[in-house]
Amino acid sequence: MKWVLLAILLLTVLAIIILFTKVKILLDYFHGNDNDHFKVTIKAWGGLIKFKIEVPVVKIDENSPTIVAEQKVETGPDENMKQQKTTQIDKNDLLNSLHDIRQMITHIAGLHKIVRHFLKKVTIQNIEWHTMVGVSDAAATAVITGAFWAVKGGVIGLLSNYMKMKEMPVMTITPSFQQTVSITSFKCMIQVRVGHAILAGIKLVKYWKGGWPDFKSKPLSALSGDNTNSV
Repeated sequence: MKWVLLAILLLTVLAIIILFTKVKILLDYFHGNDNDHFKVTIKAWGGLIKFKIEVPVVKIDENSPTIVAEQKVETGPDENMKQQKTTQIDKNDLLNSLHDIRQMITHIAGLHKIVRHFLKKVTIQNIEWHTMVGVSDAAATAVITGAFWAVKGGVIGLLSNYMKMKEMPVMTITPSFQQTVSITSFKCMIQVRVGHAILAGIKLVKYWKGGWPDFKSKPLSALSGDNTNSV
């Protein structure tokens, strides 16, 4: 009997530890003219759990109207488990994603409130956003620079409205009056407790209304199965 109680106690302690575990998500995006690089690193327990997705190449396929992305996935504290693949995204993939978003909005009552309440528990910090832009025309470059400042201010205002922002972001825009250039670097760290994410997931299930939707994009389409009805 005491072994059963001990097992229950250990499972309870483990569950509490998991619920209060903080997950750090580091986003790193770089755009330089025709080159794009995007990296997402997820860490927990001081790096003991680590998962990294890296997309070093994003380009338009010359032979078809699709976007080609090379993806590298690394897991483990030492990033010793690696996987690499190339995917192509066409207009049908984008339309299917929009369709699934609409299905989620239709079937979940109060989705905006659930998402907003969850994001209020999320902390965003270490924001660095640097941009260099120029179109070889001084007047046009000045206008574009002002527009970029307006866009950045709007995005940061939106993030601070929905999430907890610990410090002011570091942002720069460098105009280039002599050459055409477009370079952007964006980095930030998002932090959230596992318990808050699980609670948000439970709310999504609780306030689900109607039957199971007809998802079209991968991997959500696997949830619909073959016998689901279109909504």
